[in-house]
Amino acid sequence: MAKAGPFSRAIVAMTGVMPRWFVRYISRRYVAGASLDDAVRVMHRLTEQGACFTVDVLGEEITTLDEATFFLEEYRRVMAQILAHGFDANLSIKPTAFGLLIDHETGLENIRRLVKEAAEHDMFVRLDMEDHRVTDATIDAVHTLHAEGLTNVGTVLQGRLHRTLDDIDRMSEQLGPAADHRICKGIYLEPDSIAHTARKAITEATVACVVRGLERGAYVAIASHDDAVIDASLTALKDGGWTNEEGHDPRDPSPPHRQGKGPGYEFQMLLGVRGPLRRGLREQGHRTRVYIPYGEKWYEYSIRRLKENPTVGAQVAKAFLMPWTNRP
Repeated sequence: MAKAGPFSRAIVAMTGVMPRWFVRYISRRYVAGASLDDAVRVMHRLTEQGACFTVDVLGEEITTLDEATFFLEEYRRVMAQILAHGFDANLSIKPTAFGLLIDHETGLENIRRLVKEAAEHDMFVRLDMEDHRVTDATIDAVHTLHAEGLTNVGTVLQGRLHRTLDDIDRMSEQLGPAADHRICKGIYLEPDSIAHTARKAITEATVACVVRGLERGAYVAIASHDDAVIDASLTALKDGGWTNEEGHDPRDPSPPHRQGKGPGYEFQMLLGVRGPLRRGLREQGHRTRVYIPYGEKWYEYSIRRLKENPTVGAQVAKAFLMPWTNRP
């Protein structure tokens, strides 16, 4: 496992005794709020900065299939609000929130319904990647839906996993230019038998995945706040012939044009993280997308992210104690 410093570990150890109001105070920077109205307000504000969005209803692995109904209905409400306000936005969903680990076929059918409804509005759906128990099932769901003609769906691939370069190759072979990946380092701390655990190795592997995705002709969402990953991605784009002025994908064939998508790539960042960097990329002509999480599970989400990856603790403390270093 990647090791966190003593300060980060101390922050995580305190989570059990932190007052709920304090956790909410910290998390309000990173979570839009408890309701869809909160998410709408945040999107209105960030639209003025030229950002586009992917919206996530907080909550994931459910215990009964009845719980999946809530997520399906809530995402329908999200779609309605996106359309009503004209937001440049798509959807991010957790496959386990739709029941994929309880009953694969029922979970897949729930996902299929949402993706099909989104397709009617030319809206993209991203299947978030969870821990290694669901990696194959998530990728298989994308393949199945594409085979059925529902190509407005893609997944997240985690740079830290040893398998990811092979996954990019396989998905590119099966899906062709319709392959669409969000490449990130990955928040889940997996064992070293299946994942890189050292910071440098994770960074290098993530860069390699971004480059491989671009080389294989996929649409690549570069989801990182790491300067090393972003700088290497910008270099790969320049070397590959992308130009901000023309705004076109130089590859042939290139990914199919989709509403709200960039010329074969975009940069993605979490709400409240490295706003100046995001705005700088936007000013340079790059499409930038903000991940907007909201929901009643804001507390569980905030605590879980700390416990799953203790290195986040120092980042949270810095944002709290020195907010001027990370203006949203």
